[in-house]
Amino acid sequence: MQRKKVDVDVVKDVLDLMLQARPDSTFVQSLAFQYAERGGLSKKQLEGLRSKALKVPEIPAHKLATLEAIILRKPTKERSAASTATPMFVKDEATGVIINAILAKYPQHKQVLFLKAKYENNEILSPAEITDLKRLEKLLNK
Repeated sequence: MQRKKVDVDVVKDVLDLMLQARPDSTFVQSLAFQYAERGGLSKKQLEGLRSKALKVPEIPAHKLATLEAIILRKPTKERSAASTATPMFVKDEATGVIINAILAKYPQHKQVLFLKAKYENNEILSPAEITDLKRLEKLLNK
């Protein structure tokens, strides 16, 4: 940020006035130290300074207005709303119905028992396995 007049620093002036009015305030001391170290304050820190400065009658209104303008000029960081978690795997109910129908007639069918175990463990059945299930279902319905 380029300043037109380098000798005018409203934030530093407000910090100095706050330190004079409230020398025991650790919050203001911390802000003054951070401003001296980094050369600036975040929007939240400036808002906190402004709320404290409003309670001190010795600080001129024009300095508070300038501080508020500096705050309004800073961008507001907003977090986006948390997205809802989508399930990694969605069971195909039709496949479950086919498996149960086959096992109703042949409860010891090893391939279908294996596919049922995969289905219940939320593992993805390959297209070839689904085709085999449909083929077995057709054979049973004859």
